[in-house]
Amino acid sequence: MDQNVLIALVLTLLAGLATGIGSLIAFFAKSTNKKFLSFSLGLSAGVMIYVSFVEIFAQAQDLLTIEMGTTKGMSLTVVCFFLGILLIGIIDRLVPSFENPHEVRSVESMDQSPKRDPKLMKMGVMTALAIGIHNFPEGIATFTSAVENPALGVAIAAAIAIHNIPEGIAVSVPIYHATGDKKKAFRLSMLSGLAEPVGAIIAYLVLMPFMSPTLLGCVLASVAGIMVFISLDELLPAAREYGEHHISIYGLIAGMAIMAFSLILLN
Repeated sequence: MDQNVLIALVLTLLAGLATGIGSLIAFFAKSTNKKFLSFSLGLSAGVMIYVSFVEIFAQAQDLLTIEMGTTKGMSLTVVCFFLGILLIGIIDRLVPSFENPHEVRSVESMDQSPKRDPKLMKMGVMTALAIGIHNFPEGIATFTSAVENPALGVAIAAAIAIHNIPEGIAVSVPIYHATGDKKKAFRLSMLSGLAEPVGAIIAYLVLMPFMSPTLLGCVLASVAGIMVFISLDELLPAAREYGEHHISIYGLIAGMAIMAFSLILLN
């Protein structure tokens, strides 16, 4: 197995397992550090938005214009970018709003006594399933980016890992309240995150045998679209729900600045 592929699979696995960190925070933290979560989610969005437009989209356009010419290459880049948005948008619409996996939940609610409520259990399982569905294309995005550029993959994996921490809390809280079983809540939280390495493995098995400059350009453009949608539809709204709007924007700008300087150092 190529070294870049192995690195990409490991990075995707680590990003997915960050849901377990969120679960542990829910169990052991005394309170929700809203400012930290708001800043972190904004930072993650800043990294993903900046790298999508400045690096990944540009790289896709370069590959496709070399292969197809300027007009056709630019056109296909744009089409694939919006196809990526369409893909993750369809997945998002398939998740019922009352079971939205990105609903903010606080650590403080873990202090309430479990109710053994079957409805809560269903909500927790559906949340885990919904997050797993959302994480699948994120795994493809992380894997593809890391195979092409491992250093870039590290930044994207870190951004997605930050994004997965509140999702771990979102899975753990209702399942714990429904069952009183922290281990079960933790296991389901981890399973929802494992959809990312599954997405990476499928990308490796399905895409890698047919990889060409044209296909790589199309995939990268779609990845850029997926990450922009995730940032605008999930990360920034979640950061604002923690009640720290300005702090989330500061995080957004900090994430862009960190990514900008990182790309300068990488080149």
